[in-house]
Amino acid sequence: MIVWLNGAVGAGKTTAARELLRLLPGSSLFDPELVGAQLRALLPGERASGGSGCHELAGWRRLVVETAAALLGEVPGPLITPMALLRQEHRDEIFGGLASRRIPVRHFLLDVDETILRSRLADRTAPGADRGHHARRERELTAYRRARAWLAADAHTVDASALTPRQTAEQVAKAVQDGAGACEIVQTPEPTGETVAAGVLLFDERDRVLLVDPTYKPGWEFPGGVVEPGEAPARAGVREVAEELGLRLTEAPRLLVVDWEPPAPPAYGGLRLLFDGGRLEQAAARGLLLPGAELRGWRFVSEDEAARLLPPVRLERLRWALRARARGRPLNLEAGVPVG
Repeated sequence: MIVWLNGAVGAGKTTAARELLRLLPGSSLFDPELVGAQLRALLPGERASGGSGCHELAGWRRLVVETAAALLGEVPGPLITPMALLRQEHRDEIFGGLASRRIPVRHFLLDVDETILRSRLADRTAPGADRGHHARRERELTAYRRARAWLAADAHTVDASALTPRQTAEQVAKAVQDGAGACEIVQTPEPTGETVAAGVLLFDERDRVLLVDPTYKPGWEFPGGVVEPGEAPARAGVREVAEELGLRLTEAPRLLVVDWEPPAPPAYGGLRLLFDGGRLEQAAARGLLLPGAELRGWRFVSEDEAARLLPPVRLERLRWALRARARGRPLNLEAGVPVG
């Protein structure tokens, strides 16, 4: 198990984590900042100095998951992890990776009044600190202010404004014992080889396409999922739509594209199929259900709006699927490019 202490810079995550070690038997401290420091030491200069922090490095996010899994193979746990995750897609990627390895996460937000945060940060600031330092602190506080709403909904909140690190740790330890902070997220096993996945495009009366927002990985996605052994791809798409949205498709969906996705370590690639699930009436759209452990939200979007939500690979697949739908014939793609 991982006890993840989230919050703004100055919230006391690290000091509370050290106190928590004394309260949770068998616990160990896991600081992902150390993973980031080592990764930056190995990267070429321009890569190591780019970005605004280790969070922006995809390799860091993968290594956090792998390192946590390796540590839990050596120590009894739990791992106490004091680390700010202020972008929801980063939380999705890391917590989803942990869930796929059957590592439960207890997510806690140490919430501190902004006036107190500013006072603490002022006390920490070395005399003569330059404008860049102050600007960076302002960006960090702004990022937390923006993230607080989703964090409060996602994590168990501990108001640490008037608490000592020991008192904060005691509240977290009590909450852990009571089962609070459990991160209910779908546990999709990591693939061990190439996979076949089936997605279904559903449209509204304005021909906008339905996208869903998974809790377990970054970026928006099409309804669908991995085809199980012995399962027909179209039937897998129908099953996934029913499981994810509570929608029963009465007809087999029509194939739009088959896209071969090349392996890109650590991903294995495989075949990605998109089907046309047809147009949803308003009443059917209003009745869509979302499993909270798997999907956070859904929306109908135009092609231009999809460009702001989908990762590039999925966006290219969607664009060709829309053209295949308009032409009335399926397309064969390799890495998002039509062939044949």
